[in-house]
Amino acid sequence: MPLKILHIAPFNTSGVPITFVKAERKLGHDSRLVTLGKDKRNYQEDICLNLPFLDSSGVRLAKKAFSHPSKLDINNQTKKLENIPLYWHANGLPEKTLIGFRERLWQKKINRLFSEIDFWNFDVYQLDGGLEFFRDGRTIRKLKSLGKKVICCYTGSDLRTRGAIPQIDSLSDLNVTLEFDHLKLHLNIHHIFFPFDVNQYQARPVPESKILKIGHAPTNRRAKGSDQIIAAIKEIQSEHPVELVLIENLPHQESLSRKSECHIFVDQIGDLGYGLNSLEALAMGIPTCSCLAPGFAEKYPEHPFVVLNDRNIKKRLMTLISDDNLRRELGEKGRGWVQQHHDAENVVKKIHQLAGLTKSGQPSIQLRGGFSSAGSSLK
Repeated sequence: MPLKILHIAPFNTSGVPITFVKAERKLGHDSRLVTLGKDKRNYQEDICLNLPFLDSSGVRLAKKAFSHPSKLDINNQTKKLENIPLYWHANGLPEKTLIGFRERLWQKKINRLFSEIDFWNFDVYQLDGGLEFFRDGRTIRKLKSLGKKVICCYTGSDLRTRGAIPQIDSLSDLNVTLEFDHLKLHLNIHHIFFPFDVNQYQARPVPESKILKIGHAPTNRRAKGSDQIIAAIKEIQSEHPVELVLIENLPHQESLSRKSECHIFVDQIGDLGYGLNSLEALAMGIPTCSCLAPGFAEKYPEHPFVVLNDRNIKKRLMTLISDDNLRRELGEKGRGWVQQHHDAENVVKKIHQLAGLTKSGQPSIQLRGGFSSAGSSLK
């Protein structure tokens, strides 16, 4: 029996929430996505509330002024925490007051959403990023009083830097994460693979060029270890016919176009492992270099990555640059890895299994009410 599933996310970050939705629809479920704001890289939206004071320059300044500095420190290292999980709390009265003011401004549009999509009559609610509309978890409290299933899916710095919202964490039926290092940041969480539709990408022929293009696509240079990566590639560039293709602050489709021109792709170094950039490159048949989270290679020894750290970047890249056959072999292996492990429908099935939903798709909770899947937009 099909489920009615609602995803709630601050943004459609890296297209993850909409990929879940599309996979669930292919599996026969009635799935929707509500985002609080629009992702600046123009990933597809379903219902976008376009709420104010989410990620403007003024909001970023306010965060620097009032949030605890540790909440703004996004880097490429695993955090050492005294208490697990890390919990978010307002950093004193100023931050609490500003968040309360913002949520009061949002209330009218959120109430309209509740009415327009019959909000309370879904079966499963998945918080992609571990947030709902309000930091006090009032929406989740009501959903649990109605007997609904609530899943928190963490995707990156949400759990490392911001932390879980305690009022939500205490009520969540299931916690899953796309990030392997999160297994050390929460006592009750399951690792799942990043959901990805490899069929949207074609394995491109190797670009014909005497100059090898090495791509790197940082969204946050500190989190990717970009300074060291760029310096290593430029050092190689002074000795060999290679070109650095820096893909940064571009719309998603333009980023993909530039990535497809590369012979080698370098994702990141540090402790945090590979991300969407790696998957896109692998799906195109591009040999891909990245760090891996501690323990990942032991659990998945068949992975296709050229593993980098801050000491071996140049050496590992030179091995690839000098060996056409190795690049071709890793490119073919990489696309197969993505198909085997990251297929979005299989990832959804795994989440539903962990959440206590039967293989037939029937939830272990009572189904409620009807819902129209017609599209809607709140401006």
